[in-house]
Amino acid sequence: MKRLLILGICLLAMLTGREAFASEPVVKTGIEVLRDRGFEELKGRRVGLVTNPSGVDAHLRSTIDILFNAPEVELVALYGPEHGVRGDVYAGGHVTDAVDAATGLPVYSLYGPTRKPAPEMLEGIDVMVYDIQDVGVRSYTYISTLGLVMEACGEKGIEVMVLDRPNPLGGNKIEGCVVEPGFFSFVSQYRIPYVYGLTVGEVAMMINEEGMNCGQKGTREPAHCKLTVIPMEGWTRDMLYEDTGLPWVLPSPNIPFKDTPVYYAAAGICGELYGFLNIGIGYTLPFQVFSATWLDAVRLKERLESYELPGISFRTIWFKPFSGSQKGELVQGVQYFFTDYEQARITETQFYVMQAVAELYPDRKAFEIIKGYGLFDKVCGTDYVRHEIQKHYKASDIIGYWRKDEDAFRALSQKYHIY
Repeated sequence: MKRLLILGICLLAMLTGREAFASEPVVKTGIEVLRDRGFEELKGRRVGLVTNPSGVDAHLRSTIDILFNAPEVELVALYGPEHGVRGDVYAGGHVTDAVDAATGLPVYSLYGPTRKPAPEMLEGIDVMVYDIQDVGVRSYTYISTLGLVMEACGEKGIEVMVLDRPNPLGGNKIEGCVVEPGFFSFVSQYRIPYVYGLTVGEVAMMINEEGMNCGQKGTREPAHCKLTVIPMEGWTRDMLYEDTGLPWVLPSPNIPFKDTPVYYAAAGICGELYGFLNIGIGYTLPFQVFSATWLDAVRLKERLESYELPGISFRTIWFKPFSGSQKGELVQGVQYFFTDYEQARITETQFYVMQAVAELYPDRKAFEIIKGYGLFDKVCGTDYVRHEIQKHYKASDIIGYWRKDEDAFRALSQKYHIY
C-alpha cells in the first residue's frame, strides 16, 4: 500500500510538475555564456543593468545577483522597464526610482515620466547590459525600451551589451505589415513586422545598423551606439521555447507560460478592442480564448471551423473570469490550439474571429460596440486594417495588406542572423 502511494505521488508530480524533472537545457543563454567566459568583457568596468525577473540563468539565479557577485565586475545601477526590475508593477503602472532591497543599488525607472534614460542616470556607467526575455512581438514594449537605452547610451559613448535569449516564437515566423508613418509609438517603435522572427540580440543589431532609432515619428537623424551581443549556444531558428529546455519565468503578468507568447500574437491585437471580447485576461488562459456573455460557443466554433484555417483547432469553453470587468460572470466562446505551428498564420486568427462574430451577430460588430480603437491602430502599425475590416468584416479584405512586407523583411533580416 505504501509503495502504491509513493508511485501515485511520483506520477502526480510527473503530470503536474514536469519542469522539476526536465533534462538539462539544450540552450545556454547569453548570461551563462558570459559567465563561462569569466565575465571577461565586463572586468574592471562600471556596469548598468536593464533587466526584470525573466533575466535568470538555467537554475533561476538572477542576472542581478550574478553580476553583483561577479569578480572584478562593478554593478552600479539597475534600470526598470515596464513592470519593474523585480516585476512588482502591474501592466501599465508607472515604475518609480527606488533602491533595490537585495543589493542596495539605485533603480532608475524607464517606464514612467522617463522612458529614455536621462544623461544623469548614466553618469559613471562604462557599459550598459540588457537581459530580458522577450516574446517576439512588436507591440511588447521591452524592445522599445532597449532601443531608447541604445539611443541614450550612444549619445554618451557608452557601450550597450545585449545578453541574448530565445525568441519563443522561433526564428522563422514572420507575420504582419511594418509600421507606417503616423503610427509609430511605444508599442510600435520600429519599422518591423508584428511578428519579426529575430532574437533580441538580432533585433538590436538591426535597429543599430539600419538606422531604425530615429524617434517614434521617424523624423530625426538615426541614432547609433557601440553594440555587443553575447550570443546563446545551442539555439536554432526552428526552436520554440519548449524545445530549449530552459525554465520559463514570466516576463510580465499576463505571459505566464512558455507558449503564451504564441497566443499573445494571435489575440493581443483583438484584445485592444476594449468592450468587444474577453480573451482570457483575468482567467487562467490569457490570450487563449475568445469569449463573451452573449456568445453562443457552439455556433462560434462551427463558424470558425467552416473557414478551414490551416494549423488551428477550436473547442467550446465556458468559464467565469476571476478579475476584470466580467469578474464572476459566465462567459462562453472558444479556446484554440495551434496543431501545426509552421502552417498556421497565428496573427490572422483574431481577424477571422472578428469576421465570425460579425456574421453571427450583426449588431455586435467589433468597431460598432467598442469603447475606443486608438491602441488597435497603434499595435497594427496602420489604420488600414481597421478601415478595411469595417467595410465588410471579411478577413480576406486585409490579409494581402497584412502580409505585403513579409518577404522583403525576411530578406533584410537574414543579414542579422546570428544562428
